[in-house]
Amino acid sequence: MKKKSFSYNGMLLLMLLAVSIVMTVLSPYFLTKVNIRNILNQTSTDLILSVGMTFVIISGNIDLSVGSVVGFSGMVISMLINRGVSPLIAILSGLATSMLIGLLNGWLVARLKINSFIATLCTMTILRGMILLITKSKTLFGFGSLVAFFGSGKTGPVNLPILLSFLLFLISWVLLNRTSYGNYCLFLGANESALTRCGVNAKKYKMLIFMFSALLAGIAGLIVLGKLDSAQPLAGQGYEMDAIAAVILGGTALEGGRGSVVGTMIACLLLNVLSNGLVLLSVSTHYQEIITGVIIILSVLLSERNRKAKNAAVLK
Repeated sequence: MKKKSFSYNGMLLLMLLAVSIVMTVLSPYFLTKVNIRNILNQTSTDLILSVGMTFVIISGNIDLSVGSVVGFSGMVISMLINRGVSPLIAILSGLATSMLIGLLNGWLVARLKINSFIATLCTMTILRGMILLITKSKTLFGFGSLVAFFGSGKTGPVNLPILLSFLLFLISWVLLNRTSYGNYCLFLGANESALTRCGVNAKKYKMLIFMFSALLAGIAGLIVLGKLDSAQPLAGQGYEMDAIAAVILGGTALEGGRGSVVGTMIACLLLNVLSNGLVLLSVSTHYQEIITGVIIILSVLLSERNRKAKNAAVLK
């Protein structure tokens, strides 16, 4: 499995290189310091969301609520600051709220046995409705230097969102590849019944997985809030599809039990390089959405083909 993962990741790297070369040839503005930083900055939010989604999909589930969590956490932080709460306390409260939403998702899936697609779809809809209701569909402004620092601050020559996303990626890699938590995530997707028979509390780990995904979505919401210096009612809308596209394109099996955060990171870079290049070439955003949808379909077909080949090999 590790050899196959390395092989697939190598193929993704070649695709990333090929797309970058094509965009460099077609646009003189692509391979510039400013544009590369712009790509990495945009990738940071997608990577944070996609890493959390990787754990969810590896466990055999899906989380459609992450985009709404981005907007909801930003709304909580902004409303608390506007009411005179310390920015640090407001940020911690926003992240805690995100984890509570993740706990709710995990409880619905693990305890009430509701399909994760249905459970998180309902959460997504409820959260978006609450955002529009509480804010009265109005954008909130002005949150101070601390929030702005998370969105556009720098640590040396590197933007903080880029550094933060890379740090969270490293933590996630360690969790998935070097801890029992990561092993249990994989076994949840591969054979939950066997994991339960071994004495592992599968329900607890399901809840932890959704909480982790929601926490990362809350961090992404903080970054989006800092970048825009405003809490928009529709912030984060559609982000869940970008995250799912990156995870599936990165080689994570849609049925669970197999995946890699390294593949997810490369896929995030590939999708953002492609999106950035199309913008530089003045291609309509509608075509970009079509391309993203096609990529998801092709990735799912490839994942399904690999699953059938694996099952055929086991039968032999």
